[in-house]
Amino acid sequence: MEIRTDLALESFSADSLPENVHISTRGRAFDITEIIIDDDSCLDAIGKGRGRYITLEGSSLSRFSDDYQLMAQELSQELAALLPEGEVLVVGLGNNDITPDAIGPQTAAKVLATRHLRGELDSGEEHFLTSLRPVSAFAGGVMGQTGIETAEIVRAISAELRPAAIIAIDALACTDISRLGTTIQLTDTGISPGSGVSNRRQELSEKLFHIPVIAVGVPTVVDMHTIVRSLTGKSINGELPNMMVTPRDIDRLTERASQLLAFGINLALQPTLSFEDVRGLF
Repeated sequence: MEIRTDLALESFSADSLPENVHISTRGRAFDITEIIIDDDSCLDAIGKGRGRYITLEGSSLSRFSDDYQLMAQELSQELAALLPEGEVLVVGLGNNDITPDAIGPQTAAKVLATRHLRGELDSGEEHFLTSLRPVSAFAGGVMGQTGIETAEIVRAISAELRPAAIIAIDALACTDISRLGTTIQLTDTGISPGSGVSNRRQELSEKLFHIPVIAVGVPTVVDMHTIVRSLTGKSINGELPNMMVTPRDIDRLTERASQLLAFGINLALQPTLSFEDVRGLF
């Protein structure tokens, strides 16, 4: 039976790793697992190609957590390590009208856009705003709303802005219900929107844009067959109807996840800003 997951962590067993896959762990506020795949030999079998996959697992992404500041800073450090210097385009993938798919748009709306600031200020004026990294942010909706592949929109904008890198934020699918709204995945391999729910669209990747594409995501859905199998331990007839399931408190999980993602992204992109500076943005 097909396993629907976007998480590299759920695609491998630590007891039987292929020779080209390497796993390491670290973390303080999060349990961080980094998986490095040396080549594309796993691409056909599990959809994971060469690159780095970093999973941050926490008990809660709530801003009321005692470790919230450390969580945001740890996320920013992991993300910053994947980013080159220079201008960055932040893209929120998904449909803001469907709560489980709204992680991308809600996060992008909270990212500090700074690309326009230098042009707004007098050229001779010294201001701390001029020291900020140029950042652009947008959420273009989904093809069902626009009739345009998201990758086509991003490619057109990228060709005009010529950023050094793209950060693509999206909701993910997982197989472990405990990871819903509590886990973050970062990868330098880009992303194929909708792949976890069998609605794969054109990928956003370095191969397409010729610049690094860093994918950031949080699982918000799991399929019903996976839930039944995990609860009963029995295999499911693949011909039976299936559906994607999301937690009943998905509104709260999405809001909390998007805020923490925005915290981490803003801190990673603007290292001159403190946690308190970024808190003032919300």
